[in-house]
Amino acid sequence: MISRALTESVLTCAMSTGADFVELYGEITRNNAIAMVDGKIDRVSDNLVSGVGIRAFLGTRTVFASTSDMSREGLLKCAASVAAAMGELKKDVSVVLNERMFPNIHPAKVIPTSVDAKVRADLLRTACFAAKEYDEAISQVSGSLAGVDHTILVANTEGLYTTDRHVRTRIAVSSVASKDGETQSGSDAPGAGMGLEFFDIVDPAAVGREASRQAMVNLRASYCPAGTMMVAIENGFGGVIFHEACGHSLEATSVAIGASQMAGKLGQQIANPKVTAIDDGTIPGAWGSVNIDDEGTPTQRNVLIENGILKGYLIDRLGSRRMGMPMTGSGRRQSYTYEATSRMTNTFIANGPDKNEDIIASMENGLYCRKMGGGSVNPLTGAFNFSVTEGYLVKNGKICEPVRGASLIGTGSEILQNIDMVGQNLERAQGMCGSASGSVPTDVGQPLIRVSTITVGGR
Repeated sequence: MISRALTESVLTCAMSTGADFVELYGEITRNNAIAMVDGKIDRVSDNLVSGVGIRAFLGTRTVFASTSDMSREGLLKCAASVAAAMGELKKDVSVVLNERMFPNIHPAKVIPTSVDAKVRADLLRTACFAAKEYDEAISQVSGSLAGVDHTILVANTEGLYTTDRHVRTRIAVSSVASKDGETQSGSDAPGAGMGLEFFDIVDPAAVGREASRQAMVNLRASYCPAGTMMVAIENGFGGVIFHEACGHSLEATSVAIGASQMAGKLGQQIANPKVTAIDDGTIPGAWGSVNIDDEGTPTQRNVLIENGILKGYLIDRLGSRRMGMPMTGSGRRQSYTYEATSRMTNTFIANGPDKNEDIIASMENGLYCRKMGGGSVNPLTGAFNFSVTEGYLVKNGKICEPVRGASLIGTGSEILQNIDMVGQNLERAQGMCGSASGSVPTDVGQPLIRVSTITVGGR
């Protein structure tokens, strides 16, 4: 991407006015996608993103600039702008880099961007056809199949010079069901840190059928009653509540400046003893896994909460300097135009001691949330509001009629304490997480859990 000799010159230039550390992040990413609506190809896209971001540190002060001009002149100009913004102190520096290679935990076999568009379109068509054929009430189906081939270079004035390549594949289907003037929707969107061999383990037709199944459930559902009640939240994307309401509050970006409900609570009991939460960027082939983070630190398995005790935070380089704690392989960014900040990778609540059947059987009256949707959260207070995309009332220990229009309202600190049963069917689901450093792929997950009391919005 950029030669080691040129990278040394660029880093030396950027460090020449007093910075105590400089990093260079280079990127070449190819994205392709096919979108389909009602069985017809709606859009085919193929684009290339390339450029370099340079960041200089002086203590906890940072200066950042980026450029899409990857010529020698363009890179040195970008480095000079960083140096000029850092200060006027002149110092003699000489940066020497040593190339390093890190283990590849997610080798891709079939690169999506190298496969003919017809092959990819046929996979998507299979999913969309299965969704349309699920029921005569399915009135519209849309879908997309996306592939990413992402190569990065990370170098810094500590001598690091390394490259990494990450391939991802994701398919998404959305179905709309209509009857008697009423319409409801459903969706499914699995993905992995893999090439098209992903479809050796995921059946595209099953993805389409799942989207339509959800739509049909919601079409016949009545509105959910509002109130405070006991709630069971299913595995997979149910973990989005922990991710949003608690995970962001454990990132150094907010913790280091005291803008987090979890700041200063290391070693304290912040959750029910049944709750253990982990962020693990080393899971082979997982959607949120990477070999190294975007600052060149190897990813690792970070235990955030163990048996209810807060054990650690997610820490990037700037957070490490601010907090005086080691980096955790959590520095991530959407592209070279962003500075890396502390971010989650694959974050989940681990399996607990309770049998899943006992969780539902224990509920006299409540709500079973089979599928969760999006929501919003305030990291400082932990206050959240999440939609339930597929829910059912629970009566006398049995899952009963479906309901729609439900939302869960509360705070991260409260829900952690109120999770009083944790099941044993851990599963992860895929999403894109947006924060200060852009949108990055992350897994969320959990087994079936029970929340003793939470506010449910409805009618």
